[in-house]
Amino acid sequence: MPFAITLHMLAAVIWVGGMFFAYIALRPAAGGLLEPPLRLRLWSRVFSRFFPWVWLAVLILLASGFWMIVGPLGGMARAGMPVHLMMTLGIAMMLIFMHIYFGPTRRLTRAVAADDWAAGAKALDRIRVLILANLILGLLVVCIAGAGRYL
Repeated sequence: MPFAITLHMLAAVIWVGGMFFAYIALRPAAGGLLEPPLRLRLWSRVFSRFFPWVWLAVLILLASGFWMIVGPLGGMARAGMPVHLMMTLGIAMMLIFMHIYFGPTRRLTRAVAADDWAAGAKALDRIRVLILANLILGLLVVCIAGAGRYL
């Protein structure tokens, strides 16, 4: 169990922390310093480097989470409400991420390659909204993980 929890927490920290950094620090800095073409190129490269880590985090979260539920926690019927909430929110986050990855991120990549800055800006704005939603859900999951045993 300690190994699974450690992997689970590291995966969550990488994903949620990455979103927090991107949204709270990188986005305002890039928006204030870079012209749209450079900013869109930056984000396209950032996502191409960060999203493989998110995919790895998703796999680790699913594997370690289900292993802990089926193993040490004794199944879904015995898992407490915090576990059910974390799993529900986590799966919602994964679905949102998959939408980001297969939808607007691909549109952003194509737009940047074609120097279509209007389409790139539209795709990036959609990504921004969806990452904010995922960041809020991720922070909620972190709070549940930290306080869950006291609920």
